[in-house]
Amino acid sequence: MSEQTEKQQGAEELKAEAVNEEPAEVPEEAPAAESAEEACRRELEQAQAAAADYKDKWMRSVAEFDNFRKRNEQTRRNAYLDGKAEVVVKVLPVGDNLELALRSCADEQTKKGIEMVLRAFNKLLEEEGITAIDPKDEEFDPAFCEAIMSEPAAEGVEPGYVKEVFRKGYKRGDKVIRFAQVKVTT
Repeated sequence: MSEQTEKQQGAEELKAEAVNEEPAEVPEEAPAAESAEEACRRELEQAQAAAADYKDKWMRSVAEFDNFRKRNEQTRRNAYLDGKAEVVVKVLPVGDNLELALRSCADEQTKKGIEMVLRAFNKLLEEEGITAIDPKDEEFDPAFCEAIMSEPAAEGVEPGYVKEVFRKGYKRGDKVIRFAQVKVTT
């Protein structure tokens, strides 16, 4: 037999069974109403659970985005400050040279001019929140200083102290932008 013939016979058998069947009993209206009511309650509970789930996901997304925005803002702020610090580090040798010129200057007028320029330079650093690290006669701290020389401690002097500062260090807040180069007693 072909497939189509089998399908036709199956359909005819179903029609015959439907005609021979007795009509099903119709349930009473009260139980049907309860089942519809139960179905509505079940649907309502499912909808409420889905709504609570969506609300939770939405609140988490909002919190996650807010955290992302704050991290991004902090990253940009740090990048800006790091960029400024790079420029300042390149300018610090100018201040070092001004201090050297001031110490070796013999002419009083030139000395006054260099002092004015040095004051302006220090004011600029102060406005940028940069402070000098000058650890002379303090205990050596590798977090702020770089020991480039050492000498034996004199009598009565404890080892591990900064004897001389060759180049001042600078920091912004707690972050060192240039380490002080020092001579340490051993």
